Amino acid sequence: MANYNIKDVKLLLVEDSFNFRYLIVSVLRAMGAGHIEEASDGEEALRKLRDYDADIVITDWKMAPIDGMELVRRIRTDKDSPNPFVPIIIVSGYSEAFRVLGARDSGANEFLTKPITAKTLWSRILSIIERPRPFIRAKNYFGPDRRRRQMQFTGPERRQEEKKKKEKSWTETQK
Repeated sequence: MANYNIKDVKLLLVEDSFNFRYLIVSVLRAMGAGHIEEASDGEEALRKLRDYDADIVITDWKMAPIDGMELVRRIRTDKDSPNPFVPIIIVSGYSEAFRVLGARDSGANEFLTKPITAKTLWSRILSIIERPRPFIRAKNYFGPDRRRRQMQFTGPERRQEEKKKKEKSWTETQK
């Protein structure tokens, strides 16, 4: 594990189960976290975010009245969101691909399946620190770039400006 000091990182933990919240707080404290705010649901988390400038939000998926997915969407897209760019880790007891993709498509940075370990939680925090992804604003999405790998595109180019660049580049190499 990389050795980072997270003493000054402000964390907001959103979890409806007191016992699981206690467990995660204990793990975070063992990692050296010094600033942890807690909320028992998404509604409380939104209120706390108005006054608490969190650096990372860790939220459970399944809660009421506002679940983790809705919390992520509201943090990312509400006009009065205090920080739509805050990194968010969704924690869930369900690991089906559609849930992981749903979390990604709602704007979450990372996904963590319960039961968690200190190692898996730390790996998600490290991912946020070491491999931040740029944010994308599209018609139906705002959040971190959903692509994790940068792959070279080899298909037909549909963007006119890119076609022109390639044609110009090819023409210049032929001279």
